[in-house]
Amino acid sequence: MPRYHYIAIAANGKKVKGAITAESPYSARKQLRVRSIHPSSVTEISSKAESKTALFSIFGKRNKTQIIDFTKQMATLLTSGIKLTEALSVLTLQTSDLRFRNAICDIRDRVVTGESFADALKDYSDYFDVIYVSMVRVGEVTGILGQSLLTISTFMEKRRRVEAKVMTAMVYPIVLIFFCLAAILVLTTQVIPKIGNEIARAGRELPWITKRLMDVGYVLTSWWLLLVIAAIVGFVWGLKRFLKTSRGAYLRDKFLLSLPLFGPLIKQRVVARFASTLSTLLGSGLAMAESLRVVAEVTGNTLMKRAIKQARERILAGADIATPLRDSGVIDPAIAHMVAVGEKSGELETMLKSISDNLESSSDIVIERLSAAVEPLIIIIMAAVIGVIAYATILPILEVSTGNF
Repeated sequence: MPRYHYIAIAANGKKVKGAITAESPYSARKQLRVRSIHPSSVTEISSKAESKTALFSIFGKRNKTQIIDFTKQMATLLTSGIKLTEALSVLTLQTSDLRFRNAICDIRDRVVTGESFADALKDYSDYFDVIYVSMVRVGEVTGILGQSLLTISTFMEKRRRVEAKVMTAMVYPIVLIFFCLAAILVLTTQVIPKIGNEIARAGRELPWITKRLMDVGYVLTSWWLLLVIAAIVGFVWGLKRFLKTSRGAYLRDKFLLSLPLFGPLIKQRVVARFASTLSTLLGSGLAMAESLRVVAEVTGNTLMKRAIKQARERILAGADIATPLRDSGVIDPAIAHMVAVGEKSGELETMLKSISDNLESSSDIVIERLSAAVEPLIIIIMAAVIGVIAYATILPILEVSTGNF
């Protein structure tokens, strides 16, 4: 939906400015009047102006570093005794991203009119997810919003470090594969066809391996490539649509967890994220049932989501949460037992934090070992492939030079 910049008079008689998302100028004015704001000017914000700053983020979506910095600064200002509206005004001036600045302006204006901070954040899910909004709501109710924001920033930084470790481990193999594919493309489409054509013109028969690679080069440089690309795109499109269904997501997650090497690592990451998120939410003061509802929305794994929903239903019925977690097939019996012990002893938050820390340390070791094993394996495979191509390139030249035709 388009965004509109408005100039209006608030209920207290003060002049306010900001931005709002609406389907039309009429809808924007209607939303403002509901907040007891009387607009005098509503103009659509140019998409070109917003796209300039969006280029610096991934496809215009939220920048995690930007959100973390915003949260830290908000926590610092609020714990220093500055009012929420003043803190938002200060951060509005410090934010260079136009889209995010417009969002903060709108949030500030809504808070000025009496709307809760959490409700205002809720409409900007591209920046503030359900965990963020839930913890802010608890902070507002308990009167410790600054501390809640500090906890959120710590939690987000921890999650970002975990994701960065995984991405770092993937960078080197991806770079190797890219350059290997580039070398294969050049050899099969440029080098081998030229050598093969020259030898064929001389009336010589090419070795079978050279012929096969010339066929590959022909496919890569002809209209057949378009058919291959179209087939791949069609398959990927159909697969993505299927994975968006509940059945597809379930089969995908079940398959990932059953992988021989990466399955245990994925399982550790899923459980660690569950334990860390639930521990953080419980520590912020959110009730168990509400915490489980939030965790279920962000777990990222269908099997785990089902188990968490079952655990929430058991909690609401007065039962324990360990049994459905144990039956999910995602959480190991030992970890489920630790959850049960923490639940009975009243130290569930501490136990979950311990589980999360242990699993993350263990998964870090697994990632390092996998990275150490995968990198040389990729190099060996690439060396073998390029060696075969080089052999197919040199073989006809050697046979011509030695006269073995």
